[in-house]
Amino acid sequence: MVGNAGLMPGYPPGNFVYEKLMALGPHNLSLSQPVRTQPVHGFQDAYQFQVSYNLPGGHYVGEAVCHIASYYGGCVMAMTAAMAENTQWSSYACWLPQVSRQIAATNGAAFGMRGVMQQNLQNSIAFGETMSAYREWSQQKWQQVTDDRNRSVDRRHYQFRENLGAITTYYNPYNNNMPLELTTQYRYYWIDRQGTVLGTDDPSVNPDHGSTSEWQQLKRKENP
Repeated sequence: MVGNAGLMPGYPPGNFVYEKLMALGPHNLSLSQPVRTQPVHGFQDAYQFQVSYNLPGGHYVGEAVCHIASYYGGCVMAMTAAMAENTQWSSYACWLPQVSRQIAATNGAAFGMRGVMQQNLQNSIAFGETMSAYREWSQQKWQQVTDDRNRSVDRRHYQFRENLGAITTYYNPYNNNMPLELTTQYRYYWIDRQGTVLGTDDPSVNPDHGSTSEWQQLKRKENP
């Protein structure tokens, strides 16, 4: 059994088998079309190929199987194979391929899988952190959109109410919690501590001059 971890998903099993068999230095290597078959322990899929090639010692034939174990973002591929010299293959064909399929990888480090597993864990942790940050950002943006929409609705309602009632809202310098809604009849308004309100269109008028009361000019409350 020979194999590799960390291959890309969808890597052609025929290519994998061809590359591994080329390590033998064969001539005229050929593979049949793949046939789905039973994988060895620890793998989910397998494809069987009939193999033919030449070596200085003669012509060889046999069977090679590519076993595939997929995981998030990649896969492990392993090849089991049984070959013999062409004239002897018939005596081996009924049992040797079954023997080759009894081979299984029991070591966690086989084919570099342990490193791949560690990398997958790191990738999963990083992916989870990224998704958590995205959810937090998305929630903040949605809350911002909601707040902006609510403020826009409040501004429209505020303006509509003032226009409909022909009023203007002013800050109360003596009580910030109680703004004053006054008619648009006058441009300027003054108030004293007793809550008495005076209106005028003359900007030079100041009831605080010569008065025993303390008067303050009202400032308009802007649209929220």
